[in-house]
Amino acid sequence: MKREPIRRKPSDPDVRAQPDPDARDGGVQSVDRALQIMEALAEDDEGYRLTDLAIRIGLPPSTAHRLLTTLENRRFVQFDREESKWHIGAQSFVVGSTFMRRRNFSARALPYLRKLRDQTRETANLAVVDDDSIIVVSRIESREIMRSLTKVGGRVALIASGVGKAVLAAYSDADINAIIRRRGMPRLTEKSIIRPGELFRELETVRRQGYAVDDEEARLGLRCVAAVVFNDCSEPFAAVSVSGMADRLTDDRLPEIGAIVHQIAAELSAELRGSSRT
Repeated sequence: MKREPIRRKPSDPDVRAQPDPDARDGGVQSVDRALQIMEALAEDDEGYRLTDLAIRIGLPPSTAHRLLTTLENRRFVQFDREESKWHIGAQSFVVGSTFMRRRNFSARALPYLRKLRDQTRETANLAVVDDDSIIVVSRIESREIMRSLTKVGGRVALIASGVGKAVLAAYSDADINAIIRRRGMPRLTEKSIIRPGELFRELETVRRQGYAVDDEEARLGLRCVAAVVFNDCSEPFAAVSVSGMADRLTDDRLPEIGAIVHQIAAELSAELRGSSRT
């Protein structure tokens, strides 16, 4: 009698032990590479040619093209055949917008951003914490000439931004030290804070006055004044700010603008706490 081959279940020990050829550091290499591609495309509105993108990600062009084709089929990226450039696709927006729907506060923040812009005459921003970074999720532009430091959807380090320092001031010293160990303290301009001791002294000032100042630390010529926003659990999870040219956000204006930013951040925090009780 012919014997049937033994079919092992996925739960059998020797089946589970089979190595995944695409695994790397506990993850899946192809997924990690695809996400790197999407992140790179999201950072540059002008798009990338295949060879430039492959160099940026550190992949062979053939591998990058295979991943791009798969992402294009799912509409996460798109190819401009006239310019021979790859861009972020519509499906990336669809997926990303779910983040804002889940947070469910960006729309409620808009009246506060308009108020902030009108009272200061500067560009008003809303940014949300994401791990060791903070993402700009909404902006009301000033009517003045302005060079935006970070576009909506852009990510900046907590340590190297006004909105980031506003949030860090509400963290414990242990949490701040952990972020420094993970992310370092890069010098972006000659005014950047690059020593932990200096950062901790700066955060004490933020706690005392109720607002943070990015004094040309991320880009020369630009200043930012920010205050932390707390969620319904009294956790620091966002910040509002105004940003503008340093020759408009002068030293004598900073206390007045800081007080306005602090007040509107407190009003938005109260709005979020109040909505959780209804």
